[in-house]
Amino acid sequence: MADGPKVLSNKVFLYLTEFFAGMSVMAVELGASRLLAPYFSSSQIVWTIIIGTIMIAMALGNIYGGRSADRNPDPGRLYTRILIAAVWIAAIPAVGKYIIVGISALLIFSVSSNFLIVAAFAACMVIFVFPLFLLGTVTPSLAKYSVGNLQESGKIVGNLGAFNTVGSIIGTFVPTFVTIPSVGTSVTFLIFAGILLVLALIYFISAGTGKGRLVVSGLCFLLSCILGYSDSFAFWESNLAYEGESVYNYLQVKESGRSVILSTNVLFGVQSIYMKEQGLTGMYYDYAMAAPLMVEGKTPEDCSVLILGMGTGTYATQCRKYFGDMEIEGVEIDDKITALAREYFYLPEDVPVTTYDGRAFLNAVDKKYDVIMVDAYQDITIPFQMSSIEFFYLVKAHLKENGVMVVNMNMRGSDEGNINQYLADTISYVFGEVCMAEVSGSTNRELFASDNPDMISCLEKGRQRLTDENLYAMMERTASSLESYIPGEYILTDDRAPVELLGMRVIDELIGDEVAYYKGIYEAEGLEGLLNSF
Repeated sequence: MADGPKVLSNKVFLYLTEFFAGMSVMAVELGASRLLAPYFSSSQIVWTIIIGTIMIAMALGNIYGGRSADRNPDPGRLYTRILIAAVWIAAIPAVGKYIIVGISALLIFSVSSNFLIVAAFAACMVIFVFPLFLLGTVTPSLAKYSVGNLQESGKIVGNLGAFNTVGSIIGTFVPTFVTIPSVGTSVTFLIFAGILLVLALIYFISAGTGKGRLVVSGLCFLLSCILGYSDSFAFWESNLAYEGESVYNYLQVKESGRSVILSTNVLFGVQSIYMKEQGLTGMYYDYAMAAPLMVEGKTPEDCSVLILGMGTGTYATQCRKYFGDMEIEGVEIDDKITALAREYFYLPEDVPVTTYDGRAFLNAVDKKYDVIMVDAYQDITIPFQMSSIEFFYLVKAHLKENGVMVVNMNMRGSDEGNINQYLADTISYVFGEVCMAEVSGSTNRELFASDNPDMISCLEKGRQRLTDENLYAMMERTASSLESYIPGEYILTDDRAPVELLGMRVIDELIGDEVAYYKGIYEAEGLEGLLNSF
């Protein structure tokens, strides 16, 4: 490279190119997970799709980059590809969410099964494959440009690999712990696109070429900064009280005259709610309030309650309102959700919340409780470590005598071997008495478990002592809908808990039910009829 640009003369710049390319690939991968999570969840399935498509892109890029460098060993071609990748990555915050919504809208009427997989894969292919294919050409191209003789080829290729690996490591930690929590996903894409742009800028200025490409790329990058600098994934919403990101979640708070609601990772749905009129929620939390009434030998106000998956504290707030000054504590892995609970959802300050994984918390404490609520299952993102026999044995060990566990199961499947059947069978393997109630008007199902065979009769006795008419009616409805569960043999263990695949089957069923009406209109009247139906 003696006759090339001075910036390449000692190979340091080539090593830096490798370093920042590796860093950018990992940053884009992590950014992809956050871009997709509000629409497809952050489950292992989505991560598998992201990693798979990125590996496809990198493999194809490696092949093309090596062949291109052999045919024409001109570094200018590589840095042009880096320039294009930078512009593409910078544009993702501005257009990516619209592409995801558009692809989902097209596929929802044509895909009858595995919708989540197909839609997420299609979105990844359209948005991320091309720029990562271009970055995949970096390593073989740099190997061609760097190796001057065979005697030093091994050392140089090893150095390139080391720089790429170190860059990838930093590109993994920085977005997760620094840029995404502090400035958001959109700015994270722009930061790493800017780094790639600077690399290309240094090369072309040193080479004295590519002025037109640099001007056009700079203008495109500036436009992307203006249009893409947004924390909003729900671009159709105009009245959000809060929208942001944490290490774990996309977070959205919406406020109306009647309530405040939290949605996490999926833009549609309610994960927590606060009722401004201090009434019942009309959701599964109301059914779950039967649990303290099921504890034999205690009144609800004397019960101690642990909530695994505290969220913004809806269950705690409701229990305090209707049962008095109960002893309640929560566990929530996302400290930003806890902060939102204090700011927007009026979670009492004397209700302690530990920032920890629910199962890890149980492993760390010896305290026992009268009621343990497991509310950690959200759409398809069911933590497998909180769905196994081993976990439920751990919960049981932290219950007092006649204690009750209540579990919110939010995907009601109708086929044999669905996710809720697996969960109920697993719980029945651990507890002697299990009963369930369907939550009216939703896909939720509340499961109550105890070793006390008189759990249901305790509810009836406790209900008779209630003085609040609305709560009395709610507990009457809950009691009338309770059915003892007859267990099967679908068991989840730490070794085998395919909760994502089981959940995906239910999501396909729910989507099918929701769009059946509109599919009929589309098939009968076409697109015009469909548009007129909204």
